[in-house]
Amino acid sequence: MARYEFKLPDIGEGIAEAEIVAWHVKVGDEVAEDQQLADVMTDKATVEMESPVAGRVLELGGKAGEAIPIGSVLIVLETANAEAPAKPAKEKTSAPAVAAKIEPKPEPEAKRKQAPEPKAAPAEAVARSATRVAASPAVRRRARDLGIELAQVRFAGDRVRHADLDAFLLYRGGVVAKAAPLRSDETIKVTGLRRRIAQNMQEAKRRIPHFSYVEEIDVTSLESTRRMMNDDRGEARRLTLLPFLITALCRGLADFPQINARYDDEAEELTRFGAVHMGMATQTDGGLMVPVIRDAQARDVWELAAEIVSLSEAARNGTAKRDELSGSTITISSLGPLGGIVSTPVINRPEVAIVAVNRIVEKPVALDGRVEIRKTMNLSSSFDHRVVDGWEAAGFIQQVKRLIEHPLLLLSLR
Repeated sequence: MARYEFKLPDIGEGIAEAEIVAWHVKVGDEVAEDQQLADVMTDKATVEMESPVAGRVLELGGKAGEAIPIGSVLIVLETANAEAPAKPAKEKTSAPAVAAKIEPKPEPEAKRKQAPEPKAAPAEAVARSATRVAASPAVRRRARDLGIELAQVRFAGDRVRHADLDAFLLYRGGVVAKAAPLRSDETIKVTGLRRRIAQNMQEAKRRIPHFSYVEEIDVTSLESTRRMMNDDRGEARRLTLLPFLITALCRGLADFPQINARYDDEAEELTRFGAVHMGMATQTDGGLMVPVIRDAQARDVWELAAEIVSLSEAARNGTAKRDELSGSTITISSLGPLGGIVSTPVINRPEVAIVAVNRIVEKPVALDGRVEIRKTMNLSSSFDHRVVDGWEAAGFIQQVKRLIEHPLLLLSLR
């Protein structure tokens, strides 16, 4: 028998260390060649480390949540052969990690270990034992807060959803709704993507002197145009408001290049970009990510709509590539109907601006001496005051406002 030290390989250019996100083996376990050992996270991605040899686990090189240098021992195995393996250690890139601004979802590694469940027929309402019921962490958390056992909830499709909890409360939840159970205190180690988000947000607020600017925009005409365009396409992929907003931002940035930029704190250099690489703050199960639409200025609204769906789905299911999660020059953030009246978004450093979309509301508006019910929406934006002055920020948002309120200008060729 021989002692084999598996050292953390070089998993990316310029990477000096990686964080151990999760172990899939423990001391004493027998492992097979190519078996998954651990997940480690760099600034760019989460990487699955696989064993180059078969053997028994003697030592682990660190605990989950600890960072270890490249080249240090990740795990020690007892093997049958004294010789080192001829082939290099395997590594697989999985859910990449890029941070920005919204909400959470835990337990990605638990999901990966869990065997996939057979799908129920769409029309069939199903009830399963609590350990086998499929549901997102957000649904599980809400059910736990409400004192609902997921095994008691009937649902259609492949998993319990929020609507199924609502139905349960409506028809059977009289007793449940009387009092929420007292939750016990818990201490949770902040690791992985959630820790990256925390670090990035802290650095952004510490280093960047933010100032915010909010403008109300009348989207009545744009909403009419959007509905008309969707009706013309029939059952094809339908347009949301987001592609139009991205188009307006790209058109506005052409006149305000100072805002489509990145600022290097150390070198004190500002890089203005000709192309607009639009970051989209996207909530995923593991936390906030920012997939990037490359050359957004060169795409029409239908192309943008397709890219938004494709990149968002890739970010959420962990299939996004590294280059799809980096290199943005400005970011847009939208909470949809949860968008509130106003927000103060945190800049995605090293960018110098971010625009947040608030929800659409109908309200009476005075127009030419008469009152009309119009659809309005606030755009909330934040800027880096080191390189963007107030008049530039205001001018940029006013340009965007003008384009959004006049869809013919927005959709016409320049």
